Amino acid sequence: MKALVFEKFGGPDVLDYREIDDPVIGPDEILLEMKAIGLNFADVYRRKGNYHLEGQPPYILGYEGAGIVKSIGDNVHDVKVGDRIAFADVPAANAELVAVPKDKAIPIPDDVSFESAASLLLQGLTAHYLTKDSYSIKKGDVALVHAVAGGVGQLLIQIINLLGGTAIGLTSSEEKRQVAISAGAESVFLYNDNWKDSVVQMTSGKGVDVVYESVGSTIIDSFEVTRVGGTVVFFGMAGGDPVKIDPRMLMDTSKTLTGGDLWNVLTSSEERVTRSGELFEWIAEGKVTILKTVFPLSEGRKAHEFIESRKSTGKLLLIP
Repeated sequence: MKALVFEKFGGPDVLDYREIDDPVIGPDEILLEMKAIGLNFADVYRRKGNYHLEGQPPYILGYEGAGIVKSIGDNVHDVKVGDRIAFADVPAANAELVAVPKDKAIPIPDDVSFESAASLLLQGLTAHYLTKDSYSIKKGDVALVHAVAGGVGQLLIQIINLLGGTAIGLTSSEEKRQVAISAGAESVFLYNDNWKDSVVQMTSGKGVDVVYESVGSTIIDSFEVTRVGGTVVFFGMAGGDPVKIDPRMLMDTSKTLTGGDLWNVLTSSEERVTRSGELFEWIAEGKVTILKTVFPLSEGRKAHEFIESRKSTGKLLLIP
């Protein structure tokens, strides 16, 4: 098979699209012929050596994708050749063939495309647990979403609206502001403006009910625009490490700080299938849409250059 591989850590230039051996599946695995692969910023960190990688070189990036079952292991009985399957956390996805453990396989409904499934899972499941578990959005809630034009940000906007809330966004450029407004944000403010005053004014001095904080370095600002008794959900630090939080600040304002990690939620096959099923329903019904940018897998270097440029909005896909 062909795969996007690298032998050493570094920039996009270390990536090489070439022939390697096909994966050999075990008795509890499925061999998937890939049709679409999600590219995430975690892949950049792994390519640079910042995140852990399993095995020895040549390394293959990618943890998310969708395809057609080509063969099954001896212990797999409820999946058959030809089934449409997606996954959110299986390594070595940047290839024509991937070995997928049965308990991580997620069936794709016929009315959902491979591209939508591969675009949806990591970011969609993240947005799902953030709005259902970390802070359960209720009708009338006002939510502030950091990095609102990104993949998770756009999905958060749409799910917040679906659940009866109102989404306010923060982003870095006028172009990205328009993307977020098109996704359904009520208002979007720029980081280089006086966004804290704008958020407080928009909520009549009260502050928002919840902030979805993925920047990290802005966490104190997020607390300042949260209402008394409100919640800050910390789930990323794309802008740098957050400062240490003095617990007395929480006591004095009766505010809540909570964290979220997808892998603490996806603890079973049933969780994967159930949560993905709701996302797939929303996609099929047109209630949630995903802005996609597509690159051939053979042009993986260009895709990595593009995601690192910070100019991308929505989801980047690689197509074998």
